[in-house]
Amino acid sequence: MALVTVVTGGSRGIGAATVRRLATAGHDLAIGYRRDAAAAHAVRDAVRNAGRRAVAVPVDTTDPDAVAALFDAAAELGALTGLVNNAGVTSRIGPFVDLTLDDLRRVVDVNLVGYVLCAQQAARRMTSGGVIVNVSSAAATLGSPGEYVHYAAVKAAADTLTVGLAKELGPRGIRVNGVAPGTVWTDIHAQSGEPGRPARIAPMVPLRRAGQPDEIAGAIAWLLGPEASYTTGTVIRVAGGL
Repeated sequence: MALVTVVTGGSRGIGAATVRRLATAGHDLAIGYRRDAAAAHAVRDAVRNAGRRAVAVPVDTTDPDAVAALFDAAAELGALTGLVNNAGVTSRIGPFVDLTLDDLRRVVDVNLVGYVLCAQQAARRMTSGGVIVNVSSAAATLGSPGEYVHYAAVKAAADTLTVGLAKELGPRGIRVNGVAPGTVWTDIHAQSGEPGRPARIAPMVPLRRAGQPDEIAGAIAWLLGPEASYTTGTVIRVAGGL
């Protein structure tokens, strides 16, 4: 069976690492990205160099029409079998009382509404079963006090989405799982105003280091693969012991 997977936020960090890992596992990829076309095209070209097909599609995952267009592009590769809901944002680190409404709405829209819209498209199009993986965060249970409690709360909502969808879509042969990374060396920390945050967090992690994108991609790829055929409704924590 041909494997066709959509990865949102696929131009950088965990998303890009996941795309590359899936290409080596035989997936054709639709790579959703927000702004950096050059980075997205580099990832697309890496997939093609690995002998798989790929398209890179600009998408605002909070826009239903743009999401539909991403999945239409994926359909040109074949019947959809996988979705990695990965596109995400944070906001500036700071006390909860200083959180602005604009930042709150942006975090909710991208990290939750976007996941819902993409999962809807996937569920409609996975007519012969498939797999959805929602990228969550260890923050969902740690709470991120003093940094971004609202982000943690939204990631907890994504975990609930995972559980609910697994139960609803399971009878149709669609597995739904999540991966909850800890602090990982990606450029998402620049959005929070602290690009070097992983180095600050590292001493608090039992393994005494932050993670690498490839370490998260491995868990995502496993959930999309045949060895996870009886795994659904779970969130795998890849957080160095936190």
